[in-house]
Amino acid sequence: MRSGNHTLLTSSRRATQKLRLLASPTAASGSIKASTAAKMKALISVCIGITIFLIAARAASALAALAFHRLHHRPTASFFPASPSIPRKGYTVLINTWKRNDLLQKSVIHHSKCAGVNSIHIVWSEPNRPSDLLYEVLREAVHSNSIRGNNIELIFDLNQEDSLNNRFKEVKDLKSDAIFSVDDDVIFPCKSVDFAFSVWKSAPETMVGFVPRMHWLDNSNSSLDRYFYGGWWSVWWTGTYSMVLSKAAFFHKKYLHLYSTNMSQSIRNYATKNRNCEDIAMAFLIANETGAPPIWVKGRIFEMGSRGISSLGNHEERRTQCLNDFTAIYGRMPLVATNVKAIDSRSSWLW
Repeated sequence: MRSGNHTLLTSSRRATQKLRLLASPTAASGSIKASTAAKMKALISVCIGITIFLIAARAASALAALAFHRLHHRPTASFFPASPSIPRKGYTVLINTWKRNDLLQKSVIHHSKCAGVNSIHIVWSEPNRPSDLLYEVLREAVHSNSIRGNNIELIFDLNQEDSLNNRFKEVKDLKSDAIFSVDDDVIFPCKSVDFAFSVWKSAPETMVGFVPRMHWLDNSNSSLDRYFYGGWWSVWWTGTYSMVLSKAAFFHKKYLHLYSTNMSQSIRNYATKNRNCEDIAMAFLIANETGAPPIWVKGRIFEMGSRGISSLGNHEERRTQCLNDFTAIYGRMPLVATNVKAIDSRSSWLW
């Protein structure tokens, strides 16, 4: 009897405790909160673990690639093989400027810090020669910013005539085959420029740049092939382009010679008269020589000025006229459209 009474008493006490727990909202809530907190901690721990795993995997992959390239004596700065016929040299920065010495100084200072630069040529078409003060300021900037003791040349290419064709005049005795043509009011990070240089070395006959544009066939008149100029938004919308503008692009130095001597004089006269479209003329020239499209490289652009030709009215209408006039001179449309875009995978997390 005592044993039975003890069992009943114990069961009764347990039931009473459960009833008290259920009857107590605070206790129940505390139990639920504790359980939820434990689950949240576990979830956060899992997320942190996955993140650490991905970072470690990415680092291991990068180290493996680095070890592979060192083992085979290849420069790790480029994932693109250089053409055997192209010497492993740097590139010449060809800056087109016009009465914007403040922007010119910023451009020279910036590009003198880039690892691949071996000379900077300034296309000077102003009626007055550059002052001694300007030259000394730029020379000192180049000297102080040149890295690893690299002696970068600074040269003013003086022109008596004010013409947009001056930016593509042949330059004698260049140190390198590669030309990086850039306007004085735009800057790209050195990492992006050097990556574009590595892309160019994989295809040195074509044009490699940061600013894509497109020619579109005008379907409104089926009896005659006419084209209209597609600006940045049409490229962004379709992912299609056929030109990269010389305001920021690499090309082989031989095209300076071909532009000045082999290209139709009527096209050079057109660019001088209309003060426009010399960049389209260069795009036509290279496409006509190669039969291939250019290569668009992803890069963040920093624009320092807003007084360029593109800020004038009817800009796209004038460019459309250039397309059709140049097509008539060539007797065909040489531009080739493409959807290819070069991206530096070392700095991109999205594939």
